[in-house]
Amino acid sequence: MPTSRSPFRHRLRFAAALFACAAATACAAGTPGSADDAPRGPVTIRVPAEAPTIAAALERARPHDLVLLSPGRYRETVRVRTRQVTLRGTDRNRVVIDGEGRRGNGIVVTAPGVTVENLTVRSHLQNGVLVTGLKNGDEGIGRGSDGYHRLDPVADPPLDGFRVRYVTAADNGLYGIYAFNARHGTIEHNYASGSADSGIYVGQCKPCGILVRGNTAERNAVGYENTNASGPLWIVGNRFTGNRVGMTIGSDYLEALTPQAGATVAGNLIADNEAADTPEQADGGYGIGLGIAGGRDNVITRNRITGHPRAGLVLTSTEDLPPVGNLMTGNVFDANAVDAADLASALAPGTGNCFTGPVGRTVPADLETAMACPGRTTPGPGGNTLPATPPAPPGVPFLDVPLPPAQPQLPGAATAPATPVTAPSPVDPADVPVPSATLLADRSRDRR
Repeated sequence: MPTSRSPFRHRLRFAAALFACAAATACAAGTPGSADDAPRGPVTIRVPAEAPTIAAALERARPHDLVLLSPGRYRETVRVRTRQVTLRGTDRNRVVIDGEGRRGNGIVVTAPGVTVENLTVRSHLQNGVLVTGLKNGDEGIGRGSDGYHRLDPVADPPLDGFRVRYVTAADNGLYGIYAFNARHGTIEHNYASGSADSGIYVGQCKPCGILVRGNTAERNAVGYENTNASGPLWIVGNRFTGNRVGMTIGSDYLEALTPQAGATVAGNLIADNEAADTPEQADGGYGIGLGIAGGRDNVITRNRITGHPRAGLVLTSTEDLPPVGNLMTGNVFDANAVDAADLASALAPGTGNCFTGPVGRTVPADLETAMACPGRTTPGPGGNTLPATPPAPPGVPFLDVPLPPAQPQLPGAATAPATPVTAPSPVDPADVPVPSATLLADRSRDRR
């Protein structure tokens, strides 16, 4: 299934923030060879009370420190290069890292074990939060292959361990929250809207060991995108509604580690992805809930997929990469023009895929029989198409997407100590229920 793929790279140059000492003790604390270099336990560095900028605080931070941000607008690109640091706002809705439509990235994490939590990042030309093991991550775009070279896992090993939670990412020009060449992380309780590509993106990791849970993505070109990101990987209990496309899982030769395989998608609300007040991209898939393109051995179960004018669930190929061994069972469909479709090409017909309803209309009409579980489908002839639909409506510039409503706070944000990042525990899809039609509605602009 075609979706947007941003082709550009911006090489951004940012001047390093200078730490202006407010008092002699503060100057001494930041001077190499001073008492600040002596062994000490974790500390909290408050911005702006104890450091004038986030960059200044991070220059002083050591592993296990907490950089705590007071309410305000922070007009800087934040780079976290120190392992096991926690960057936290005291108020998720009033601590705003604002790109003003001029800066490329909000927060770029290139160190392991980092937590970013309880703040808002908005109006950047590229990404809200980028977590990556690529050494060129400061440019804001991760790519495993640009047509000239591929990812070198020795030169650029994946970042190992991260956590992004209770973050609001709004009106960013590529991705709201972007984990690329990173593994063993958690993305949870975030809100993403107004992304010109995807609200949340997990890409190029194998195995990933990533949990994406309890997030809301709406008014993006694509709510959630999963490219060349392979299991163990769990996308559970999220709300992907009111985007142009709900979510995609797939393989892509533009990135390394093809083919994608082994994601678990369970208990998500994927609904009404036909919004016009969204950035105008991904129009080839406009009105589709969930697309699997060239993915393998994914488990798609107990999701509620409703209200799509083209199709609820689509299985297709990516160039010569077929969809193989995907299990699609126990999902609830309603009010879709087509509930499920196999659009794999004749060049790369799907094999070993397994599907159960109940469903209404399918493409082909005998899809339930052809893919009946526990049997496994044999390659079809390819060439299936969805019924014709009106063209996608005009979208809006990403910076013009209305800002989201206030979002829930991290409990104890102003006082709780930092906690270490740990790898997420495995999720058994059998323990995940079908969500209600109002899952996380209190966090949505639509409130339904």
